[in-house]
Amino acid sequence: MKLTLRQMQIFLNVVVSGHLTNVAKEMKLSQSAVSMSIKELENILGRPVFDRINKKLVLNEVGRAFYKEIDPIFKKLSDIEYEFKNSENKGMIRVGASTTIVDYLMPAIICSYMSSYPDVKITLKEGNTKEIADMIKEGSIDIGFVEGFVSGSDIIKEKIGIDELVVVTADKSLCQSCTIDDIADKRWVLREEGSGTREVFLDYIKEKVDELNIFLELGHTESIKSILMNRECLTCISKISVESELKEGKLHKVAVENFECKRDFLMIYHKDKYHSSLFEKFVFFSRKLMTQMIDGATCSILSDPKKD
Repeated sequence: MKLTLRQMQIFLNVVVSGHLTNVAKEMKLSQSAVSMSIKELENILGRPVFDRINKKLVLNEVGRAFYKEIDPIFKKLSDIEYEFKNSENKGMIRVGASTTIVDYLMPAIICSYMSSYPDVKITLKEGNTKEIADMIKEGSIDIGFVEGFVSGSDIIKEKIGIDELVVVTADKSLCQSCTIDDIADKRWVLREEGSGTREVFLDYIKEKVDELNIFLELGHTESIKSILMNRECLTCISKISVESELKEGKLHKVAVENFECKRDFLMIYHKDKYHSSLFEKFVFFSRKLMTQMIDGATCSILSDPKKD
């Protein structure tokens, strides 16, 4: 498209005024700049839009048809510009989160946020920690929530909570007190490579276990839980992801001696990310709600963060 918004604006002002000098004064432009803009517009359209009558520019039949199409479009664009300039709570935020956070933390956070800011749209992308970090580097999301390790000096990382990893199984015979080395040869189901859960767990046990018998790798926590309930195997998983299964007795925590595997939940964004008011509000809101949820608070105790 060759026609510019500036040319549209000058054209509409000339229609109202009829004199280049008045338009130039109003828009703080030179008269030659206004004249050149009108000529360029007519060249783009391939036909004159004004008749020059008594030193005044008057719309001709082509100009009247063009005006009828352009005027409502330009007014709509002006309204949109005004609305966004004067509304800090309107726009879109692109969020990414790793699987554990997407499944067990983000739904409540996003629903609560959108209730407080109904004019804000949120898109949510899921991936493992590495994939979310890559999205931040590429600029395809504005903010990410991950667990585990994130590399790269171009990513700002902020700790927002601590997550505990636990070894669980559906097989009660595997639940007696043991060391991690005692059960290393049992069948293990882990998340896929790139998963923060997997990386933290394997890094934690690397000096205690020579080799772990990993017989299956899956890309989703719910898939792992399903396998656990149908086979004699173990996994290491986020405690928040199996709280209900542990309470209901569907899964059991293995009493692994001296096993305290924890990891940070991180909020990440690019170091060059522009911090709009909308972005800052979402950061504050998410940080507060996620911290409360990780610490065991329920959604019902959440107050309106806008008023804090």
